[in-house]
Amino acid sequence: MAPRFASVDDYIASYPEETRTQLAGVRRAIQKVAPHAAEKISYGMATFTVDGKPLIYYAGWKNHVGLYPVPTGSPEFEEAIAPYRRAKDTVRFPVNRPVPLELIAEITQLCIERRADVSESSGG
Repeated sequence: MAPRFASVDDYIASYPEETRTQLAGVRRAIQKVAPHAAEKISYGMATFTVDGKPLIYYAGWKNHVGLYPVPTGSPEFEEAIAPYRRAKDTVRFPVNRPVPLELIAEITQLCIERRADVSESSGG
């Protein structure tokens, strides 16, 4: 059974230094773009939420840090994330290379915009 964590700090602290450093950078990049978002552990991953609903998840793995879900964007955005895209809505950043924090910020902004579009179209 996967370990349960009381907080995102505990989650990040549970990883080896290299992964911990990457997760902390991802966390800061997301916080800069979404300072209003709350944090929690959901589905065993660090999660940022807005109005109680998940905005973006990030997780540490043996060889990479993953971000979920990653919506599709402009052709330029897709070109930038192409080396990291692993599934329709997933990106993976190797822990042995610097995480492109500007790209994390772009992904977060896109998630915020998509959330706003969904809220407006559903009348909420």
